[in-house]
Amino acid sequence: MFGATVEVLRSIANDYAASKYSRGDAVGALKIIMSFDFVFILHLMEKIMKITDVLCQTLQKKSLDILNALDLVSTTKVLLGKLREDGWDPLLQEVQSFCLKHEIDIPDLNSRYVDVTKSRNKHDNTTTLHHYKADVFNVAIDQELVDLNDRFGVQNTELLTLCASLDPRHDSFDVSNICTLVEKNYPADFSSQERAHLESQLPHFQLDACNHPELKSSPSLADLTIGLFKTGKAATYSMVDRLLRLVITLPVSTATTERAFSAMQLVKTRLRNRMGDDFLRHYMVVYIGKEIAAKITSDEITNLFDTGGRTTEFKLIDM
Repeated sequence: MFGATVEVLRSIANDYAASKYSRGDAVGALKIIMSFDFVFILHLMEKIMKITDVLCQTLQKKSLDILNALDLVSTTKVLLGKLREDGWDPLLQEVQSFCLKHEIDIPDLNSRYVDVTKSRNKHDNTTTLHHYKADVFNVAIDQELVDLNDRFGVQNTELLTLCASLDPRHDSFDVSNICTLVEKNYPADFSSQERAHLESQLPHFQLDACNHPELKSSPSLADLTIGLFKTGKAATYSMVDRLLRLVITLPVSTATTERAFSAMQLVKTRLRNRMGDDFLRHYMVVYIGKEIAAKITSDEITNLFDTGGRTTEFKLIDM
């Protein structure tokens, strides 16, 4: 998610490196590392990554707390804004102090900046200070904010709000708000009559979920959905159950998708390249959900496939 900032800063460092030295040249690499450019970029990356790390780690979790995720998005934006407004002077002082300590040359910030990767323009009077503050510092932070706004736009935020408001144990549970968001975001999944049923089921669902011993102890919406199925209440609150199943599959985080692609590379190898899509799909479900699959015994699998109509006993053979 936060690769945009790294790419911006890395491209600056790579352009500078490619313009002077061969990447395989150890002496040239040392000179790059011992440059003001390199030190400035590393300190800036550290500042940004310290702010975004908490949100990034939260979004990588399999069990995502929607309310905390929304709060972290807001706080991350605020902290990045504060860094842009008030972080320049402290950052510059840290970089200059680091350079003095390690005997790294500090350029004259009031002198004209010369981009070694481009042809010189006699009419370009950009100063070194303007380059580092406007073209590097501000651009990197602005790119991060753009990335956050693109990922958590108005529609996505509304869907996350819907997820948060669906938990009947929280004060944010609001029947009218839920129905409005359903009508806006899931028009193809609920007819007008089904939305009316949903509105009538939600108050009963709220009271039931807060009083039922198994439902009220569910730590997340996914567990609450499982609880409805186990207690047989999924049929009673059919519209609520459908809505819960829709919202818990929202792609808030790319972590699960990334794990699925990584698993697919391990499963469908060069030696298994003729594996069909249907078999691959079932194989992937078992591979990704290995914690659940480990609880299924061989006897249970045998009993599932042995319908009793076979002339010989069905059994698994150890390979």
